Amino acid sequence: MKISIFGLGYVGSVSAAVLADMGHHVIGVDPNQMKVAMINQGQALIVEPELAEMTKEAVQKQMLRATTEAKEAVLGSELTFVCVGTPSQKDHSLDLQYVKQVSQAIGDALKDKQEHHVIAYRSTMLPGSMRQIVIPILEAASQKKAHQDFSVCFNPEFMMESTAVHDFKHPPKNVIGTDDQVAIDMLTQLNRACTNMDTIVMDLEGAELIKYCDNIWHALKVGFANEIGKMCKTLKIDSHQVMEVFCQDTKLNLSPYYLKPGFAFGGSCLPKDLRAFLFAAKKLNIDLPIINAVLPSNQLHINEALDMIIHQGNKKIGILGFSFKANTDDLRESPTVELIERLIGKGYELTLFDKNVATAKLIGANRDYILKHIPHISELMVDSIEEVLHRSNTIVIGNNAQEFAQVVTNIKDEHVIIDLVRIQKTPPQSSQYHGICW
Repeated sequence: MKISIFGLGYVGSVSAAVLADMGHHVIGVDPNQMKVAMINQGQALIVEPELAEMTKEAVQKQMLRATTEAKEAVLGSELTFVCVGTPSQKDHSLDLQYVKQVSQAIGDALKDKQEHHVIAYRSTMLPGSMRQIVIPILEAASQKKAHQDFSVCFNPEFMMESTAVHDFKHPPKNVIGTDDQVAIDMLTQLNRACTNMDTIVMDLEGAELIKYCDNIWHALKVGFANEIGKMCKTLKIDSHQVMEVFCQDTKLNLSPYYLKPGFAFGGSCLPKDLRAFLFAAKKLNIDLPIINAVLPSNQLHINEALDMIIHQGNKKIGILGFSFKANTDDLRESPTVELIERLIGKGYELTLFDKNVATAKLIGANRDYILKHIPHISELMVDSIEEVLHRSNTIVIGNNAQEFAQVVTNIKDEHVIIDLVRIQKTPPQSSQYHGICW
């Protein structure tokens, strides 16, 4: 395949060398004449294991060359990767000047190209950048229509410094954002040949967001580990041993289990243990800003759920599931119980159903908790989902007991559904259905 790569920085120069090494004819494009000259002399532009040898060999075999001329590169290739930088501006906003400049240059070149061309953007950009900024520039400059006269997609990269060559060949995932079948077919074929992995196809905005999810998660993990480390140091505990044991739990700690957008956390452990840990840290004069932010963030999520319910304008509210998760009768610090308590305080008429909760059978701390917060809860509870539906206009799905899925499948005209748990993998496209995070 003939490939052009715009931007010979970290991502671009590694991509160019690896693709050339795999047998593709690659043209690198950069306005910096020194970079172009170095590539054409077979010199790697950055320090990275394997890169120097790979670059030198690719140039010697005439599989890799560089130019400052955008038109030459576009006309001489069938696929373009855009790998230019997207730095921060002084106000911390994203600077897309290089993306815009390259898009203009590629569009100008496309105007004179008869063959269909595919453009894949790898530069990290916020959701909406491709659709609202990049594609309009390409279309205006080329006087052609995207997905008709040329193809365009977003193809985030997942390389790390010091292991970039290996990461290019063995990425954690291959992602393409587009609904353009020509782009999907070409990138899927290339990815399969380069990585021997399948490709995940998403919409543009989803693919743009994936890289931010990854990087923010990585930053959050570093910050979390460091805050645990600060506590360990003060308490004279081996922080590395603690985190090594922590990381051995791949069922909950390092797993998808808690990484599903939905309602706030609750239960008898998480809120209590966070408060105790933060109280101890405060006594020790240890500042833990990330961990300190968790409970306020959780409370904000409960507030937003309350606002969603109130916004519907209905006074009769039905709650399906109010234990803190399905298949338990534990009501302690259930966020849905807090919702119920606050709705009662605002004068709403509530009807509750949870097959696992029977107030007469509650004992100990569980009974004490519910009697303190909703002492007359038994008067609000009914024996069936159907009775909740009959008495209510707004239906809130509070936990993920699967019997509640039928309510979403069969939404009645008189009902509005507020789903706090995404009870179905594919939610209905209905104006009567509202998910808290989707």
